[in-house]
Amino acid sequence: MPIYIAAATSAAVSATPDPSGLPGSNVLQQIVNGADAWALAITLLGAFVGAGLWAIASHTSSHHYAAKGRMAAVVSAAAALVIGAAPGLVNFFAHLGSTAK
Repeated sequence: MPIYIAAATSAAVSATPDPSGLPGSNVLQQIVNGADAWALAITLLGAFVGAGLWAIASHTSSHHYAAKGRMAAVVSAAAALVIGAAPGLVNFFAHLGSTAK
C-alpha cells in the first residue's frame, strides 16, 4: 500500500505591527515608557553609588572595594547603553526578520 504525502499549499501569511491594533495599546506604550525611565534612573543611581564607592575606597587604599565600585560604575554604564539602544535593536531585528523569505 503506497503512502501518499499531501503537498501543503503555502498560504501567504503576513503580519504588520500596528500600535493601535488592540484596545489598551496606548496604556502599554505608557507602561513601556515608564519602565524605560525607571530603568535609566536605576542605572544612574547605580553609577552614582559605584563611582562614590570607587572614589572613597581608592582614597582609603581599599583595593577590593575600589574594584567593586569601578565594576558597578562600568556595569551601570553598560546597562544604560543597552536600555538606550534596545528600541533600535528591536526595530533593526524586526526589520531584518520581515525581509526573510
